[in-house]
Amino acid sequence: MYVTPPAGVSPPDQPSVLVCDLGAASLKLWCSRTGATAATPTGPTYGPADLRRDVARETAGWPVDRVSLGVPTGVAHGRCYSEPHNIGAGWLDFDVAHAFDVPAMLINDAVMQALGSYAGGTMLFLGLGTGLGTALVHEGHPIGLEVQHLPYRDGLTYEDWTGTRGYARFGPAVWRAAVFDVVRRMKDATVADYVVLGGGNVRHLDALPPQCRQGSNANAFVGGWRLWAGSERELEPG
Repeated sequence: MYVTPPAGVSPPDQPSVLVCDLGAASLKLWCSRTGATAATPTGPTYGPADLRRDVARETAGWPVDRVSLGVPTGVAHGRCYSEPHNIGAGWLDFDVAHAFDVPAMLINDAVMQALGSYAGGTMLFLGLGTGLGTALVHEGHPIGLEVQHLPYRDGLTYEDWTGTRGYARFGPAVWRAAVFDVVRRMKDATVADYVVLGGGNVRHLDALPPQCRQGSNANAFVGGWRLWAGSERELEPG
C-alpha cells in the first residue's frame, strides 16, 4: 500500500512539484501543493509514450510548476544510461526536458526514495521490490549505485536473490537470509552509518537486520520534492 504523505508541503510562494515515481508495477503521482495522489498500472512493455499519456490524464487540473521523475534504471547527466530491466524500452532516447511543459528533472527511483528517507550522515538505501534498488546519501548528496546487477552467488546477481524473483524461487527463509547477508555486505562496502530498507517486499521480513530502519514508499515523494526545494530538513511523510 502506498502511504499518503501530508497534504501540501509546498508553501504558496514556492513551486508546486509533481513527483512521478515510475516502477515495474505502477506509476505513482503526487502534487506537493495539494497532496493529491494518483496511481496507474505499468508493466513490462511500459515506455515513454505511455508515461506522457498517463501523466497528462491523471494530473489534469493539478497545479504543476516543476516535475521530478524517478525511473527504475541508472541516470547520468539527466539521461537514462541503460534501459530498465523491468519495464519497456525507449528510455535511452527519453529527454525529460522536452517531455513536460514545465522544468523537469530525471533521477533514479531508488535515489529519489533515498533522498526522501535521509536523516543525516552516510545512509545506504536498499529497495526490496521487483528488483533491488541501491543508493547512497552522503552528507546530503545522493549517489546512485547500480550494484544490484553485479554477481552475488551461484551465477546469480544481488537482484536475482533479493528481488521478487528471488523470493518466489528460494522461498521466505532462504530469501530472508540472503537479504540479511546482502545488507551486511553492502553496508560494510559503503561504510554507511545506517541502512534504510524500502520497497514493498520489506513486509516479508520478520525482523530488520542490525542498524536498519524501514522506509516508506511515500519518501519517494519527499525525495522528488527535495530535488527542487534543496531542503535537508526533516519532513514527516506520514
